[in-house]
Amino acid sequence: MALKPTIYKVELQLSDTDRHCYETCNLTLAQHPSETLQRMMVRVLVYGINYHQDLGFTRGLSSTDEPELWQVGPDGVVEHWIELGQASPERLRKAVSRAPKISLYAYGREVDTWWDKQGKAITDLPKVKAWRFHDSDVARLEDFVSRTMQLSLTISDGELFLSDNTNHLSLRVSALD
Repeated sequence: MALKPTIYKVELQLSDTDRHCYETCNLTLAQHPSETLQRMMVRVLVYGINYHQDLGFTRGLSSTDEPELWQVGPDGVVEHWIELGQASPERLRKAVSRAPKISLYAYGREVDTWWDKQGKAITDLPKVKAWRFHDSDVARLEDFVSRTMQLSLTISDGELFLSDNTNHLSLRVSALD
């Protein structure tokens, strides 16, 4: 019998002073059985960083032909394709043919090694912007996890501040070039 996903409810208070965007987002996240808590929380952060009313989660790990998040316009056209982790240049090349804007958010201990091997091929792709979360920041994201979360994410001058009733974390997201 296949394992079922674990469902999490998130109320995300978003204050993005860089984009003058202030929203309360009620999210339902399905954590795939093979997904770590850190990866799930990175999805929440990436949602906040890229917030748009048409942005949504996809089937994620259970689908090989969809990104983690995407912004799909009212006409059904994919406007922004967002990948997480250490995607291959081949996967991103497919995304380039499907969307005008592609973002990749890498995280984990092996990002430097992966980028040394794949970075040139990725930066050569048009429309792709690559970012990295620092591993020490991502490691602390599990402190925020509960089945029902009330999170506040403030984005100011490119820096992220995540908090709940007991935890506070400043995170860095750096461009990969």
